[in-house]
Amino acid sequence: MLEKWFEFIFDHKISLRERMFRVVTGICMLALIFIMPMGRSWFNMLLLAASLVTMALVVRFSIKKECINGGATFITVLLLVLFPLSFFTAGGFYSGMPEWFVLCFVYISITLEGRRKAGFFLLCALETLSCYYVAFYYPELVAKNTQRHSFFDSAASVIMVGVLTSVMLMFLNKLYEEENELSKRQKKEIEELNKAENHFFASMSHEIRTPINTIIGLNEIILRGDIPQDVAENARNIQGASKILLTLINDILDLSKIKSGKMEIVNVSYETGALFSEIVNMIWIKAKEKGLEFRLHVDSSIPSMLCGDEVRIKQVLINLLNNALKYTSEGSITLSVRCERLGLNRVRVWYAVEDTGQGVKKENIPYIFNAFKRVDQEKNRRIEGTGLGLSIVQQLVELMGGEISVNSVYMKGSTFIVMLEQDIVDDKELGTFTLASRARRHEGKQYQQSFEAPEAHILVVDDNDMNLMVVRKLLSETKIQLDTVLSGAECLKMTQEQHYDAILMDHLMPEMDGIQCLHRLRTQPGGLCQDTPVIALTANAGSDNQLLYKKEGFSGYLAKPVSGALLEAAVLSVLPKELVNLTEEAEQSEIGKDILIFEQTQRLSVMVTTDSVCDLPEDLRKEFRISVCPYYVCTDKGRFLDEVELKADELLLHMAEGQNARSEAPLVEDYERFFAEKLTEAQNVIHITMAKHASQGYYNALEAAKSFENVTVLDSGHLSSSLGLSVLYAASMAEQHATKAEIVKLVNGLKRYISSAFIINSTHTMCQAGQIPKRIQVVCDALLLHPVIELKKSKMVVSGMEMGDFVHMIKHYVRKVLLDSRNIDRRILFITYAGLEDRSIAYIQKLVKQYCPFERVYLQKASSAIACNCGSGSFGLLFMKKNDVARSFLQASGMEEEK
Repeated sequence: MLEKWFEFIFDHKISLRERMFRVVTGICMLALIFIMPMGRSWFNMLLLAASLVTMALVVRFSIKKECINGGATFITVLLLVLFPLSFFTAGGFYSGMPEWFVLCFVYISITLEGRRKAGFFLLCALETLSCYYVAFYYPELVAKNTQRHSFFDSAASVIMVGVLTSVMLMFLNKLYEEENELSKRQKKEIEELNKAENHFFASMSHEIRTPINTIIGLNEIILRGDIPQDVAENARNIQGASKILLTLINDILDLSKIKSGKMEIVNVSYETGALFSEIVNMIWIKAKEKGLEFRLHVDSSIPSMLCGDEVRIKQVLINLLNNALKYTSEGSITLSVRCERLGLNRVRVWYAVEDTGQGVKKENIPYIFNAFKRVDQEKNRRIEGTGLGLSIVQQLVELMGGEISVNSVYMKGSTFIVMLEQDIVDDKELGTFTLASRARRHEGKQYQQSFEAPEAHILVVDDNDMNLMVVRKLLSETKIQLDTVLSGAECLKMTQEQHYDAILMDHLMPEMDGIQCLHRLRTQPGGLCQDTPVIALTANAGSDNQLLYKKEGFSGYLAKPVSGALLEAAVLSVLPKELVNLTEEAEQSEIGKDILIFEQTQRLSVMVTTDSVCDLPEDLRKEFRISVCPYYVCTDKGRFLDEVELKADELLLHMAEGQNARSEAPLVEDYERFFAEKLTEAQNVIHITMAKHASQGYYNALEAAKSFENVTVLDSGHLSSSLGLSVLYAASMAEQHATKAEIVKLVNGLKRYISSAFIINSTHTMCQAGQIPKRIQVVCDALLLHPVIELKKSKMVVSGMEMGDFVHMIKHYVRKVLLDSRNIDRRILFITYAGLEDRSIAYIQKLVKQYCPFERVYLQKASSAIACNCGSGSFGLLFMKKNDVARSFLQASGMEEEK
């Protein structure tokens, strides 16, 4: 039985938690056996014996039902009942029982989890203290014990608790050591499995590319011929299916390389215009065939040459554009490129791919970059693909040190934004230019012979007969003299006897691979092709392999499957010019008249937006390009857009006639439309709302922002022009090219330095809006009380009361607000009001000059959404207090405060 118990303890098929539970509970059962003699009564011994049986049954039941936590909890409760009983019956302090409480603490620590552990640990501590308390103050409740028994029990308990605890820890230590060894073995096995998996993917890619090369190559030969329409249609379908299969293979291979850490970023100099031209030529015709408009907007200030991984940038953009094509059935696909200078030789480039497709639900946006994850499966079940494309895009962007984000409104479209930093190679600006499309309607009409070279002699080396046949057929129109061999050894033999103008060589061949053959070719004694250019024509794809072949001395690199045009271009690039006769350019197709314009686009890095309740002058909003999302004003005659469909003066006249009015925040859908529009003008949007406890606007905007990764919603903690002050500072920072993080920090830091206090002329409007009870309104009207409303921690609170007529109210309010003039930032003051006459405004201005003259004073009418809550005759003096937060940001941006 003991041997069986040990087998269970060290059986790795059983969970570690269950084995620990067995060990610790078994040791506690031994403890009960040792406690039995201390009971000094048959009742106590019977109770302990019954407890042992109960514990055994609980262990068996909890293991069988897989409820270890429940079983451990039951046994803990049992111990917390037994130990106090044994404590009082064995002699209290003068026994060995106090030492056994330690075992209870150990049991709780090892077997229980979560809050339950903390709760029972505290309960055990309280129980121990209670036992000591009772034993000290009520000794009559404790069984008497002789001195001899006390010493014996205490010594035995110390030894037994020490031994049992040591045994328990040794067992647990042994378990942890074995688990550690097991995890190391498993880690090694996983690493070996990953190596095998990567080798398998690489081999699979190579082996599958070989037959695909044959299919695509021979299919192209068929399309070149004069064939019936139905045969041509079938051939084009074969070509399309082959390219889809090739894309899937590339995705799987890229994913395996990224996972294994073997994906390398190779930064090279490249022409930006050529990159965009290639992408357009690949995507535009697909969009046209699907009936979609393809738009391209390129910042004319982008340098003409940059340094980056051109291959991976192209792969990222093509993947995003293909993804947009797949999920867009009508409308347009737009690629926008914007550039921002970071320094003398460094730029930050944003690439935005926008579509008018079905978009992504908010709840699916966090999972959109997951590998093999297809969101909204029901709608997308007819769309081909593995779900790997976006995952690979994200990982490639991260490998290049960039960022990717997505903004999407369901059923209205998506925008993917990629940011990459790159070095400038040629500072000359790309400028605005046009690109004439040379698209053809049918793949079968794309081939045009580019040259003839009947005197040229080339050798093709490949271990696959089909590949050799495909190359022979694809180059047949050029009339090149072509020899083929099946191995590296045959290649070396042929080059001893014949000079070749170019050699096409496979890489992965048995016995002698392409690299080994090339090295032997270059040092071949008496060889006739030591200086002949050799092009790697291989199914071993990838930019890392491209670097490998360049390093090993190949003159070029072509990945299978290869088209006839690409093969001809590669051969043409290495053949001696005197052997080549170029053909005339193919005539333009009828689509050739279409012209794509590469337009300049000026998208802001960060745009600051807010709500119509910000109460800022229109000229300031235009100067700092601040867009506002309008609130609603609900009246008896309907719902109107704040300041767009209903002005404050008109509303106050309506309310003076006894009509009701209330403001209402924009809906989530309103904010979604607003943010989607603004993201066409900026890469990032920071939306600043009025105090979150004063309106639903903050929460609606926050919910809408979940559809966009580039929208940040901030609570200003204020309203009206005090909200406007926060927005002005943020917009000023955005104009100075501050980062999003800096602007967020500024807005949050300024909350407590903005003075936001309004005095209400009549509480009738506030009562009507439900902001104060009717009884308060009656008292205020009867006593001529005018409440001063202030914003504190995003909540509106009454900070004071002014009594008397209107003139008296103004005088006391202005003096109180501007009393501490030494701590006021005097650059800007907003006198924001609702329904005041010109003479009243002039009187307020006169009082302000007496107490604290400001450099610039803006007289601002409150928006209708604000006016309907405060009523006619209300106003506020809104300004910034002196603070280091604003000063540090202004100094950093070169806008130091005026002295």
